[in-house]
Amino acid sequence: MKTEKQIIGKKGEDLAAEFYRQNNFAILERNWKCYHLEVDLIAMNEEYLIFCEVKTRSYTAFGEPETFVTPQKQKNLIRAANMYLTRRNISKEVRFDIISIVLCGQEYQIQHIPNAFQPKW
Repeated sequence: MKTEKQIIGKKGEDLAAEFYRQNNFAILERNWKCYHLEVDLIAMNEEYLIFCEVKTRSYTAFGEPETFVTPQKQKNLIRAANMYLTRRNISKEVRFDIISIVLCGQEYQIQHIPNAFQPKW
């Protein structure tokens, strides 16, 4: 049985995937895992390969969802991206996005933050 947090997270990932599709991105992977690392969404358009962290909350009393993408989480996403690129032998410009979603019943607010952080290669 899924927890409320898992249900909210899944709903947010579904909304984020639909947002990318509506903006002409192909969804390559959802919840891609490698060892202990995970990427919520991997999307691609003609220009970029995007590694996206989706943060969904039902309230903002403790801060906006995107503020919970910590420096450690960013490092983990970058490490996962490196593994993905190596395993798939992909050489395309990479971008790290955050999609922040606040749910309120059936209503939601979505904020797309392209290029939310840069790897320190």
